[in-house]
Amino acid sequence: MKPPPPITSAQNSKIKLVQRLRSKRGRAAEARFVIDYERDLRRALQQDYRIDTLLYCPDSVDITAFPSSDAYALSPRLLERASYRQNPGGIIAIMRSKPPLGMAQLQQQTIRSALILVNLRVPGNIGALLRSADAAALDAVMLVDTALDIYNPNIIRSSAGACFRGHIYQLESEPLIAWLNAGGFQIVAADVTGRQSLYDVDFRQPCAIALGAEADGLDRRWRDAAHALAAIPMAGRLADSLNVSVSGALFMYERYRQSISQQAAISDF
Repeated sequence: MKPPPPITSAQNSKIKLVQRLRSKRGRAAEARFVIDYERDLRRALQQDYRIDTLLYCPDSVDITAFPSSDAYALSPRLLERASYRQNPGGIIAIMRSKPPLGMAQLQQQTIRSALILVNLRVPGNIGALLRSADAAALDAVMLVDTALDIYNPNIIRSSAGACFRGHIYQLESEPLIAWLNAGGFQIVAADVTGRQSLYDVDFRQPCAIALGAEADGLDRRWRDAAHALAAIPMAGRLADSLNVSVSGALFMYERYRQSISQQAAISDF
């Protein structure tokens, strides 16, 4: 089959589509999103995402590993113009989105550990937390009361592809709190004013770690619902808090450490 002719104009409809997909509104309207980094594309394909259209520089990338019947060559200058950021990889993939997971899908799952991100507004922080949640083997991540979507280009890049896992839910606070309480979860709220150290929390039971935005922290609903308000011990003279992505990683890895110790104890018995 003869390949389609190369794209030579910035006014091409494919280039304009890539530019529309930089915005959340464009992604929602088109049910598509963009990946411009080869590592992230490979990980999306591992999670059963489909390429809709592939744009590439022939001198920079071998596209035989990326199945697409709609692939167009273009110059490095034109690819750079279409890209969200500097693109030394030489590839842009327009991908088909998957519908967001909500409460109906959550109720069908068996979950013992969850990360809850309430009203986070910085995409890079969300992406880093998704990456840590995957590394620390949490069962689910809940994006709560947030205006961001997982296909935000900064979330994709900072998550190192973890945003493509099918364990991320977009929910609202009230029904999620009710679901957690009905399921017997311990809600552990990260709070700089908490009197309990995170290292004194028992994470071995079903638990949900809740984090709020850096500037505001968790709102009253989550503080009231929490079974533990836990803080990270701070030994420095100036710093009184950590970046939310760092804080979340510490909480998640303490849970992971305790789960490993619990499994080792069961094996020894």
